[in-house]
Amino acid sequence: MVIGTAWLFDAADVALLSFIMSLLKKEMTLTDGQIGLVSSITTVGMMIGAVLFGYLADKFGKKNIIIITLLLFSVSNLFLALTTDVNQFLLVRFITGIGLGGELPVATTIIADSFSGHQRSKMLILVDSFWAIGWIFASLLAFLFMPVYDWRPTVIITSVMALYTLVIRRHLPEQTNVKNEKLQLSVTLKKIWSPEFRRATLCLSILWFIIMFTYYGMFLWLPSVLIKRGFSVVHSFGYTLLMSFAQLPGYFLAAYLMGKLSRKKVLGIYLIGTIIGAFLFGTAQTVWLVVLSSCILSFFTLGAWGIMIALTPTQYPIEIRGVGIGFTQSIGRIGATIGPYLIGFSLGIGINVATVFSYFVIALIIGILVLAFGMVDIDRQ
Repeated sequence: MVIGTAWLFDAADVALLSFIMSLLKKEMTLTDGQIGLVSSITTVGMMIGAVLFGYLADKFGKKNIIIITLLLFSVSNLFLALTTDVNQFLLVRFITGIGLGGELPVATTIIADSFSGHQRSKMLILVDSFWAIGWIFASLLAFLFMPVYDWRPTVIITSVMALYTLVIRRHLPEQTNVKNEKLQLSVTLKKIWSPEFRRATLCLSILWFIIMFTYYGMFLWLPSVLIKRGFSVVHSFGYTLLMSFAQLPGYFLAAYLMGKLSRKKVLGIYLIGTIIGAFLFGTAQTVWLVVLSSCILSFFTLGAWGIMIALTPTQYPIEIRGVGIGFTQSIGRIGATIGPYLIGFSLGIGINVATVFSYFVIALIIGILVLAFGMVDIDRQ
């Protein structure tokens, strides 16, 4: 619950950005390309934060570092409300991204270190399910608070998350604070690329790239894409909540399947499901098919993310786990940076939605091939 709630705050921040983008475009008179850059700059920060704080967690203790990451992205939102132009907004979102990117691998490592076997996989997926609750929380703010008070007071509310560090400090067990102060980043990076871990690091990096490319590329642009296609349903509170609630059964089914099938098979099923959702959404011409395909995308894409959260930590021993997770997720952040910008650029030059969504179908097919022929499913303590 402690780690899941911290995860919820991370998700709420990312989700809120997708709601703010349309308001920001109007307020600062931005092009599609500039809006793509706004969403991408956060993930550039997350890429740096994942490696940096993953290493610091191994070196100085997970409990200490997760508190720092939560403070960093929460307090940054206070400064975000004070920005007056797009350059200031980009700078603050970059700093926020460093904290956001650092929190996730550290939180993952804490859970991975605390459980083993199928129980560990289930707990990692259930912790990741708090991401959906974060989206629901952000939706409530976006539809009930933001229309009345605008986006600046809304992000100030999210800065109150900094107070949650007091809960973490009090309730997170001290055994999560194991330190290895002699650890050097260069040595650890060499180790995850040593013959023993090279295959896992390469395959995980590719899979994280594809999943984050797909997730951020599609979900940060879904509202804008739907508006361009004339579907007013995107403005409805019910539609947004339905999208968010569709994520939860995706997580829960994945957690259930952990004890029935191998993680590779479960991830393969979810990647195929995401392909189906992307194809249906890219070709949808009616409101009901838009809603159905959006729910399918939410169900499978977020479930696949949860399975990756369960798969990644177990490929590395505890002493380099933070760096292993942080590095592979940071490669994923490159995909998260490219995805939103590529969609903004493609739509800006007149490429149709069906063609844009074919990018994701091709990427996911590559992911299935890497999973099937490259990934070895190891469960290290």
